[in-house]
Formats: sequence, structure tokens, C-alpha cells
Amino acid sequence: MQKLTILSFLVIICLNFSSVYGQKTKNATRQEYIDTYKELAVREMKRTGIPASITLAQGILESGNGNSRLARKANNHFGIKCHDWKGKKIRHDDDHNNECFRKYKSAYDSYKDHSEFLTTKNRYASLFTLEPTDYKGWAEGLKKAGYATSKNYHKALIKIIEENQLYALDQGVEIVKEPGMLLASVNESESTGLSRKIYENNRIKYIITNRGDTYTGISEELDLLPWELKKYNELLESSKIDSGQILYIQPKRKKAEAGKSVHIVNEGETMYYISQLYGIKLDILYEKNLMEQGAEPEVLQTLQLRKAFKGQKAPLAMKLKEQQEKEVTGKKHKEKELIEEDEIIFEFDFNGEE
Repeated sequence: MQKLTILSFLVIICLNFSSVYGQKTKNATRQEYIDTYKELAVREMKRTGIPASITLAQGILESGNGNSRLARKANNHFGIKCHDWKGKKIRHDDDHNNECFRKYKSAYDSYKDHSEFLTTKNRYASLFTLEPTDYKGWAEGLKKAGYATSKNYHKALIKIIEENQLYALDQGVEIVKEPGMLLASVNESESTGLSRKIYENNRIKYIITNRGDTYTGISEELDLLPWELKKYNELLESSKIDSGQILYIQPKRKKAEAGKSVHIVNEGETMYYISQLYGIKLDILYEKNLMEQGAEPEVLQTLQLRKAFKGQKAPLAMKLKEQQEKEVTGKKHKEKELIEEDEIIFEFDFNGEE
């Protein structure tokens, strides 16, 4: 009888542990998910500084309150893909079919790995400059850093936090990072020991390419998303990398830095080259100088780099455009006169026959 009682007790303990940190067999409600994992989220906040509200909201959103296939079969509550993962894996259809995702022994391992994923990746470094109570800033930062592909990812997180008052979990939590815990920093790229040097222009970080560089290689080395380099540098999908090329690893700005108001065009310089030289978005450079997209500047032409062109004298490229328009207008007017003249002659001939 005593053995049966002990056995029953062990079974109950195992079932309770499974319901908290293991795989579930019954669909959980949102409130059940919050009650089950809020302590884990607060624990990770104390350990790493990631807001508990953000962690819990991500878990809710990514796992469907713990009911998703990844959460049930792999204890993966945050949709983290394999990347450089050395542990067990599971295949799952996401943005593409049969993608590789991480598999964990328990939900606790998933929460812990989620924290490590954010604290050790360069692209999330700026989040740790925010206050732990700034859940909106964190939500928007996660979206900008590319945690998820959904355009409304940040809005979904904020909605979950506010509807369930998860922000209350962030209040009064003392952040005590574990000894030896390495958190990424904003300037980590300069101190990681990479052979590639990071430069700065117009408060934008950039690199100088080397022979043999590829977009994939640079992205992996600097922990960038595949699309970032081409988007930040306004390049086509077919664009190739040349040795010695400037490649920005952050978005370009709308104007040049203070003290650099104008640029005198030298022979061989293109609008794209100048936009890269000063770290200005190409379309903004065209707009400031009243130039048509695709037009190129003339040698010795003065280009505005900070303020839009407001002078009475238009840039040379604009003059050429106006001249072309006048020529087209004049040609159309001449054609119209010829047509009217033909109509008069035709009318005269017709009347003569009559």
C-alpha cells in the first residue's frame, strides 16, 4: 500500500512538471499560458535585462499560446530557426517549406535560449540601450532588426502586452546579469577581433570591400540579414562587389553631415558614387537638386547635400530637361499648325469642286 502511494505521488509530480515545463497535450488558453510561463519570463529579465512582457508576448505570439506544432513537438516557443544550432532539430513549414528549427528538451530551455539568442547577436545590440520598461521600443526594435518577417509584428506584440497588462511584469524587477553573461553591445563590431575594420561616415557604419568578398560572406561575418546590404546601399539583385567598394551596414541618411553642404562634381562621378561618398540616400540627393531620377550630373556642377535647391538658377541637368520639354512642345505646336493648314487647303479644294 505504501509503495502504491509513493508511486501515485511520483506520477502526480511528473504530470505537474510536464504541464509546466514540458509538452502539452491539451490546447491552452492565453491566460493559462501567461500563468504557466510568467515566472520564467521574469527570471530571464533579471538575468539578461530583456523585458518580461516582451518575452512572454513573443512566446504567446510565436507559439499560439503554446499550442503550435513547434511548441508541442519541439518545445520551441519563439520560432527560432537552426542557424548555427548544434542541438536537435525539427523540420517545419514557415516562410519556406521544410525549414530547420531548434528543438529543446523543455520550455525552460527554449526561454533560456531565446535570451541568449537576443543577447549575443549584433543586430539586437541597440535594444539593450533601451529601458527594460520600454516595451514599445523593444517591440519596434525587434521588428526593425528582422526578428520576424511580418510588417505588423511590433503592433501584434504591443497589443498582446496591453490587452493582458503584461507590462506590470516589468515593474520593480532588479536586473542582475549572471557572472560571465556576455551581452552584445552597440560597438561590438569594433571589438570582436574581426579582421575587417569598421569605419563611420555621416554617423553610419560602413566597410571597404576586399577581393573575393560576397554579399553572403559579409552578411554572415557581420551578422546581417541577407537583404540588408543591398537595401542599405541601394543595389540591384544582380549587382556585383568590386574590391575597394564602400558598403554601408546601416541605412543611409537624408542629408550629409554638418559642414558638408555642397559637392562640386568631378569628371567621372555619378550620382550614386556621390550618394555613397556622403552617406545620403540616392533618391533624396536627386530630390534636393531638382534632378530627374537616372540623370547624371555635369562636371563642375554644384550639388546640394543638406538643403534642397532653392536658387533661381536651376542645375544644368534641370536646364537640359526644360530645353527638351520646350523642343517637344514646339514640335507639337508646329505639327498642329500644319494639320490646321492642311484642313484649310482641303476645305478650299472641296469647295472648288462644288
